[in-house]
Amino acid sequence: MRYDLVIFDNDGVLVDSEPLSNTILAGYLTELGHPTTYEDSLRDYMGAAVHRVHDLVLERSGKRLPEDFDDVFHARVFAAFERELQPMPGAFEVLEKLTADGIAYCLASSGSHDRIRVGHRKTGLDTWFGEDRVFSSQDVGRGKPAPDLFLHAARSMGVRPERCLVVEDSPLGVQAAIAAGMDVYGFTAMTPGERLSAATRLFSDLRDLPTLLTTADTGADGERGSH
Repeated sequence: MRYDLVIFDNDGVLVDSEPLSNTILAGYLTELGHPTTYEDSLRDYMGAAVHRVHDLVLERSGKRLPEDFDDVFHARVFAAFERELQPMPGAFEVLEKLTADGIAYCLASSGSHDRIRVGHRKTGLDTWFGEDRVFSSQDVGRGKPAPDLFLHAARSMGVRPERCLVVEDSPLGVQAAIAAGMDVYGFTAMTPGERLSAATRLFSDLRDLPTLLTTADTGADGERGSH
């Protein structure tokens, strides 16, 4: 099937932000008395909106995070982005190819619009993503694994869910895409494939995506992946 719309996750798919943001998150939570390793942060929060951090900390400790938690966390992340953030290898090549092939694309991220824009300005991706192609969990109120964000992106782009392909690197994102009735390719550059096993297909290099789109009727072994 030729997809009418490719919906990219942002963090860890288009920008190499997961190591930076999860290192900062783990450190800040530990600083606040909630010991968290980098691995814990990846497992529990990768791909999620920040409200999940509040929810899990309250559930596990019975304590609420400080009222300024989001502001302090985002300030630290943004500063790190300005210093160190890079685009994912192959991001520009994929966007150029999709444009040349006339395939619509957008992004749907658990991150805030400010977070997305800071990262895109630093990496140069802002030239590829105007406001009409950027969707955030802020727009819908419920982040992944709820399907709301992906459905909102498809509706805004004028494409039926079953005609969309989502590119995701987190289990929560894969769950959200499946719940939205969309095919999803699990991007394993950073996440082990077994954690994304529910995806329609797995791949590890963004530069392979255009070729995979041309062979979307069969999986790598000749069969479509299954949910």
